[in-house]
Amino acid sequence: MEGKNIIVGVTGGIAAYKTATLVREFKKRGANVKVVMTPLAKQFITPLTMATLSQNPILVDFFNPENGEWNSHVSLGIWADAYVIAPATANSIGKMANGIADNLLLTTYLSAKCPVFLAPAMDLDMYAHPAVQKNIALLKERGNHIIDAEEGFLASGLTGKGRMAEPEAIADYVEKFFKSSQDLAGKNVMITAGPTHEKIDPVRFIGNYSSGKMGYALAEECAERGAKVTLVSGPVSLTPKHPNITRVSVESANEMYLAATQAAESADIEILCAAVADYTPAQRAEHKIKREKTGAMQLDLVPTQDIAAALGKMKREGQMMIGFALETDNEESNAVGKCERKNLDFIVMNSLNDKNACFQHDTNKITIFDRSGEKIAYDLKPKKEVAKDIIDHALSLMNRKK
Repeated sequence: MEGKNIIVGVTGGIAAYKTATLVREFKKRGANVKVVMTPLAKQFITPLTMATLSQNPILVDFFNPENGEWNSHVSLGIWADAYVIAPATANSIGKMANGIADNLLLTTYLSAKCPVFLAPAMDLDMYAHPAVQKNIALLKERGNHIIDAEEGFLASGLTGKGRMAEPEAIADYVEKFFKSSQDLAGKNVMITAGPTHEKIDPVRFIGNYSSGKMGYALAEECAERGAKVTLVSGPVSLTPKHPNITRVSVESANEMYLAATQAAESADIEILCAAVADYTPAQRAEHKIKREKTGAMQLDLVPTQDIAAALGKMKREGQMMIGFALETDNEESNAVGKCERKNLDFIVMNSLNDKNACFQHDTNKITIFDRSGEKIAYDLKPKKEVAKDIIDHALSLMNRKK
């Protein structure tokens, strides 16, 4: 953790007394620490204590009323390598889940570009409440790291789950993240994502239901782990967040082919996640095609360039290539066959037969097949976690080949 910049957020809960030890742990491990407190948090632990331990002024308000100095939540979000909110109360968790920004801690959360870690702390009935659990699940789905509460004696006098994790355990969790999160440092990764649109006329196209969520999750995961990512993206409503991601926006399968083959020249890892059209209209009308009163309209289609096959032929020694197979029948044989034909190192299969998986969903259920015959099936998970599983497998395979 040497030299890492960490914001510690303190909300108004009795567990705030533990945060003093957490700040000390981060400092002992070489991190630079700034503390942001909610106004209520000052009732549980003094700013003087936190300032002394962090060796930085404590930030509570948006500006200093005595001299007008502005505390910029945007600058804080850019400065930090990690944002650790401990304790995270039910109130603050609910506000984060719903985008409420009524104090400096919350505006900093909404501005943060770094990984965010939450250590919930509250009484057992509050922790178990469906509303709180739903908010925690939502924040986790959005990519926040939840350091789960522990069981034990609570401030209410009851015993149960709701205690904030111990400071040393929180520091260990964050340190482990930093140690494992840069395992793609120095690598160039090319990822294709989203659909392609094949124009019929100026107002119509052939497309599919891909939202790009899986490809963008993979891009964020690779970037967070230190890679420089070129994201060749079809038309989607998503925006990459990490500064290590360079998006190349394309529309058609041909445009994606040209961009992907160019980016592949310098890529160490290629991930072909896009849902690329297999066919495109043979002729494109220059003007809107008007509906005829009688008769049917015929549309002639021709094959598009097979991006995976082309990249498989271009593949260099030591270059890793990962493909996706979306299947509806004969799933395993189709996926394995594609892996062989396209010269992939492994293929990620997902099925439209699985509920809440594939297109448009925030979750996915995958099975990985690689050239060695290995098969690994995963449970339904948020796409952020699916992306981690895929990259973990890629790194495992790369290490075995060394």
